[in-house]
Amino acid sequence: MPQGQGRPGRIAVWLQASRAFTAAMPFMCVTVGSFLAFYAGASLSMPKYLTALTAALLLHIGGNFINDYYDFVKGTDVDNWEAPDAFGPALVIQRGLLTTKQIRVAGLVSFAAGSMVGLTLVYACGWPVLMLGLAGAFGMYFYTAEPLSLAYHGLGDLMVFALMGPGYVLGAYYVQAASFSWAAGLVGISMGMLCSSLLQVNNLRDIENDRKHGKWTMAAIIGRKAALAELVMSDTLAYVAVLVSVLFRLIPWPSIAVVATLPWAIDKVRLVSGEASAEAHNRAMARSGQLQFAFGLILVAAFVLSRFMSW
Repeated sequence: MPQGQGRPGRIAVWLQASRAFTAAMPFMCVTVGSFLAFYAGASLSMPKYLTALTAALLLHIGGNFINDYYDFVKGTDVDNWEAPDAFGPALVIQRGLLTTKQIRVAGLVSFAAGSMVGLTLVYACGWPVLMLGLAGAFGMYFYTAEPLSLAYHGLGDLMVFALMGPGYVLGAYYVQAASFSWAAGLVGISMGMLCSSLLQVNNLRDIENDRKHGKWTMAAIIGRKAALAELVMSDTLAYVAVLVSVLFRLIPWPSIAVVATLPWAIDKVRLVSGEASAEAHNRAMARSGQLQFAFGLILVAAFVLSRFMSW
């Protein structure tokens, strides 16, 4: 550990290692999908909602642990970890707070627990949940795990978009409604784009370090200017998907209130434009998380109000 820093408590260390702050992404995606089903006429089952949420969170945390383990053993996170603006709970290994074995075992245990919880939903809701769950677990594990290491071959953005957005939203919708819908697909695209956008901010910050260690994220492949354009496109498509859904009356008109979150999206892009520092990128990541959460919360409020008001 760097001199002058005390060792945090055990719970704090594990919360840091699990990247607990990122749990808002699966939480909000599952919540949006569940309450969209409620708006569509399904009776909201809280036990099913909480079970789906628990499974998603465990798989997400397991993916974070495995990601940190492989980034460390591949040498991706070894540089500049003592910098004042270093960011990323993966650094618990570098700081000697946890061992690689502890992180790997924690990841496998989280995956096993999430899979067991998910199987209860398969029993209650049927094989479509199994297919979505298997796809999610596969993608999260092999995000950085060998032999696929998807994030190292420019597929991380696509994987996060597909799993966090359409995967979680459609899955949560199906658990409640026992069917799929175009509305859930389009809303899933919105949520997935915002999750992918957060990842892109992270990758923009790490372009040079990732290239140095052979981690070819999409940002590292296409360069900073094109990656910034991808970031703007992701956020734009999130809003467009909602507006199209409202236009075709797939979701209620109050959903257009998501435009109130535009200042966060604009500020995020401003923070990472030009010769932005690592600290500016870190603030942009926080802004991106706030954007995704507020965007989803507005949708949930629109769905609930419209169900009761018959809008």
